[in-house]
Amino acid sequence: MRYEIEGNNLPVVICHLEEGEKIITEQGAMAWMTPNMKMETNSNGIGRAVARTFSGESFFQNIYYPCRGRGKGMIAFASSFPGTILPFEIEPGNEIIAQKKAFLAATEGVQLSTVFNKKIGAGLFGGEGFIMQKVSGNGIVFAEFDGHVVEYNLEAGQQIVVDTGHLAAMSETCQMDIKTVPGVKNMLFGGEGIFNTYITGPGRVWLQTMPISNMASTLAQYITTSSK
Repeated sequence: MRYEIEGNNLPVVICHLEEGEKIITEQGAMAWMTPNMKMETNSNGIGRAVARTFSGESFFQNIYYPCRGRGKGMIAFASSFPGTILPFEIEPGNEIIAQKKAFLAATEGVQLSTVFNKKIGAGLFGGEGFIMQKVSGNGIVFAEFDGHVVEYNLEAGQQIVVDTGHLAAMSETCQMDIKTVPGVKNMLFGGEGIFNTYITGPGRVWLQTMPISNMASTLAQYITTSSK
């Protein structure tokens, strides 16, 4: 499968499929396609479907492929929020953990599962980190993130401290924990919240610059002010 990502901060991934190739996506993600593309809707098993709903995805998924005997097909998937679409090559030993609702589309052979953070601190106060998605199997997955994405490669034991919500994805080899901001005055008057997310290597980390939750909070202030 060939693909290109266009659109800068309003991105779209355009996929070119040969006969026999399939691509899986969430409901409503398709933006445009050639008329020889066929769609099938599937839950891919009740257990997996229910698990997907916990991570913010839809119960059903759509499978697209070119009709037999009608040549190559093209289909495009647009991001639901101004930001970034990134491709990830997934294979055993190279899985990723992504924020919920990050999944946009994937080739056949990629598997999604829900990850619940086992640590109490992360579960209660980690924001996006409580329920995340694990992407495994074999193939390419396209994930959508909020704003611009910055990537870091952490060595074993190396850490990076992230404000809640800015964690877009990380290698499965990384560990995540939630710690309180040191100092009572810092917590109460620092304006950075009470908790920070600590990511420990080895592995890669992808951070997003504008979490949709932050955008919503900012817009809510203006909406409240204008309605008075």
